[in-house]
Amino acid sequence: MIPYSSFYFFIILGVLLIPIIVLGYKEKRSMIYYSFVHCIILLLVFISDIHQLISLVVYIFWQVLLVQWYVSYRKEKNESYVFYLVTLLSIVPLFLTKILPVFEIKNLVGFLGISYLTFKTVQMIIDIRDGVLKTLTVKEQLAFLLFFPTISSGPIDRFKRFKKDMDTIPTKEEYRLLLYQGINKIFLGFLYKFIIAYMINERIIQTPFIQDHTPLANFLYMYAYSLYLFFDFAGYSAFAIGVSYIMGIKTPENFNLPFISKNIKDFWNRWHMSLSFWFRDYVYMRFVLFMTKKKWIKNRYAISYMGYFLLFLLMGLWHGMELHYIAYGLYHALLIISFDYFERKNKQFKFWKKNKMTNIISIIITFHAVCFGFLIFSGRLF
Repeated sequence: MIPYSSFYFFIILGVLLIPIIVLGYKEKRSMIYYSFVHCIILLLVFISDIHQLISLVVYIFWQVLLVQWYVSYRKEKNESYVFYLVTLLSIVPLFLTKILPVFEIKNLVGFLGISYLTFKTVQMIIDIRDGVLKTLTVKEQLAFLLFFPTISSGPIDRFKRFKKDMDTIPTKEEYRLLLYQGINKIFLGFLYKFIIAYMINERIIQTPFIQDHTPLANFLYMYAYSLYLFFDFAGYSAFAIGVSYIMGIKTPENFNLPFISKNIKDFWNRWHMSLSFWFRDYVYMRFVLFMTKKKWIKNRYAISYMGYFLLFLLMGLWHGMELHYIAYGLYHALLIISFDYFERKNKQFKFWKKNKMTNIISIIITFHAVCFGFLIFSGRLF
């Protein structure tokens, strides 16, 4: 069963959340019941495919072993090669999941949500390396990794923020607000996914005219598919965030009106934010810092642009090894580098002044550039 994909799932979830809501109003939290709910939901999600269930169990065992060993090691030493080796080993299951289908080998490693669990694990390893995370128990690691509302498609939380919420029991008034916001987000998710996204898919994308690959059909498909992607994924995110709130965890937002972005940087600060911020903090910033310290290249703009190419290439490959995903990543790298160059020249020559008209034009240009990116992403061009 895929989370949030059927009303049957919501009925079971609603029943399981009732004791949590009652306890929330009494300013209490039962970790035993929390664990019970997680076990039930995870079993519902994975029991239909025994290979996925076994893969999940083996994966969790592997990551707990790696991270706990690194926590212990880091208290005594801090060798770079050990850090890189542990990080590489934590990524191996995800890498196998992506590469095996390319060689038409049956993928017995992957399971629903492996990407998001890997992002969380790498984040913990880097935070341990930086000294931001000095202690981490198995119980805390499991609670963070297996938090079921976000396990299938995020948003990607940060461990310290998550732990703070887990260690804090909201007051009655605070919980009442969380419950209200959580229910609102769940209804927003219903509106996005089961009404708007469904209508776009059924009434536009699946029609014979759009399915016909004429230039006009491709043109209309580009906008319909872009809107469908947003409402479908934002719906999933709203469900995950809403359920998290009801459980007392303020999982971060994932979307913030991305189609009114004024430029491509603004877009990535509004679209799938938890993922783009993860790549920014743990790929781009790390790469720029590394290259700056090593001084192999002195031009800071060249380092920054290489960082963007690395970031978006990895983001493209994360979606899959197919050509259209790689092209999608490189396309966005070119967009953001072009905008960075434009922005620097504009500061120098002031040819694009900020006013109401230029803001509107900027939004229109960005919207079309982003939609073309989604057309590449869809694979319809290749």
